[in-house]
Amino acid sequence: MAPVTLRKRYLDLMEAVLTGAFEEDAPIPTAGYRQLVSHVLTAIHGVEQEAPDDALGYNTTLRDKGWDWPSKSLTMVGRQRLHNFRTLIERSIAEGVAGDIIETGVWRGGASIMARAVLLAHDVTDRRVVVADSFEGLPPPAPDLYPADSTSDLHEFTELAIPLEQVQANFRRFDLLDDQVVFLKGWFRDTMPTVTSERIAVLRLDGDMYESTIDPLRHLYDRISVGGWVIVDDYGFVEASKQATHDFLASRSLSPEIHDIDGAGVYFQKN
Repeated sequence: MAPVTLRKRYLDLMEAVLTGAFEEDAPIPTAGYRQLVSHVLTAIHGVEQEAPDDALGYNTTLRDKGWDWPSKSLTMVGRQRLHNFRTLIERSIAEGVAGDIIETGVWRGGASIMARAVLLAHDVTDRRVVVADSFEGLPPPAPDLYPADSTSDLHEFTELAIPLEQVQANFRRFDLLDDQVVFLKGWFRDTMPTVTSERIAVLRLDGDMYESTIDPLRHLYDRISVGGWVIVDDYGFVEASKQATHDFLASRSLSPEIHDIDGAGVYFQKN
């Protein structure tokens, strides 16, 4: 079998396993999940639908778009956003865009594991995957500094607090924990100034808040190589994240073309 075909099959399988599509991993039954399923079914059928009990398990549409939280699988970004991350890393490699891959906000580590798998599949040894998270969940809002975060209650969600040791163990399960993976533990306000990457090819922002979106942009944007990419995972879900993105771009008089991924995530290129 041709190496290109083997590479594609490996990365396709990684996408399926990391998102839970491979084993049809059921979602965490978070509050509002039934309402979410009802909304999706209504959109599909064009008339109001109530979610039946048997629709509250694994749902391909929801998992593709990252609209649920998998029980056991390692990423909640969904198949489309995970594939986008893979594609932009592969484009950076093919087009010679220099720099590391950085994800800010990693949950169980699935998307960062995907990034390391891409480097492995392409035999890239001179780039690192930087895995940045508090590993304790999200910070309480600081409304005096960031009014857009004033209503955020995400710091109360214990499901979002995944210890560093567990994320490292998740990398190890795929034999992808090595010296090309760098972990940064702490709030972004503290860790972003300490990033040692001189150049960045892809910066993936998954901070769910204004503060956690704008801090990485302020500290890391200038290190993104020309032709590199920024992904904002929460742009379509969290208004504060969208506002932070536009406030930063406006502060730099930047107006890149923003591309939609799946109705939630977006990406743009640094020119």
